[in-house]
Amino acid sequence: MGKAKPAKHTSAELAAKAAAALTNKGGGAAGKQDRLGGKAGSHAKYRCYICAQMVPDMKTMQVHFEAKHPKLTYEADKVVDMHALMGGSTQGVAIRGSTKK
Repeated sequence: MGKAKPAKHTSAELAAKAAAALTNKGGGAAGKQDRLGGKAGSHAKYRCYICAQMVPDMKTMQVHFEAKHPKLTYEADKVVDMHALMGGSTQGVAIRGSTKK
């Protein structure tokens, strides 16, 4: 053997390769609908009641509101929860992993 060290892979690299190989990406019409977020329209949960911008949580909504609507007062009870309104974002086609591990 020479001076070169054998290549070793990190656990993060191995986990990423396994996830890419085993995760169901959800092709076809059902997968497209899932990638678009289903009936809710996005995997983000909340919609701004002023500009309809989608955000994942209430803290981000407050940051969005202070940045984009500084002259208005923020009212958390007016924020629309799209997942509650539509019964969840998706069926989970592109989110669920494979059954074989």
